[in-house]
Amino acid sequence: MTIDTLFGPKEVTSTKPRTIKLKTIKAVYETLTVAEGVGSYLSPKIRYTSPTQVFDTFAFLKDETKEYFIALHLDGKNRILAVDICSIGSLNQSIVHPREVYKTALLSSAAAIILLHNHPSGDPTPSTEDLEITRRLKDAGDLVGIKVLDHIVIGDSYYSFSERGVI
Repeated sequence: MTIDTLFGPKEVTSTKPRTIKLKTIKAVYETLTVAEGVGSYLSPKIRYTSPTQVFDTFAFLKDETKEYFIALHLDGKNRILAVDICSIGSLNQSIVHPREVYKTALLSSAAAIILLHNHPSGDPTPSTEDLEITRRLKDAGDLVGIKVLDHIVIGDSYYSFSERGVI
């Protein structure tokens, strides 16, 4: 007996029905409720227009003992839609892959992202790896239509890739 399949006609010997299992993917969001007085810490109305604003908001990362790599998902008016902790690394490194950064950015319908990570040493000077991942993430963002506005390294002060003309 011949049956029509997704890949064309196929000869089968059994007349027993076959079962096909398909996986479906659904976007799942988690809403975090903060039960303390955060004031205007992350007000959805604040437009982020300078690296200093981002540093002031996320300066607490300078006190962390591990490296955190975070992507801020922004709408068309540079207001934060979501904060994605992409990676938590060790004392001096964090593994980041463009697939993981843009997976959540696409789900949140971000128009742009601001990347930031901390250097527990306090020195915000970017490493060679920081420069390379920034280039890769910018290239991937250009491909999927999500602009990388800046990459900010937080230490005792900050280093902004856009202020220095690296992005």
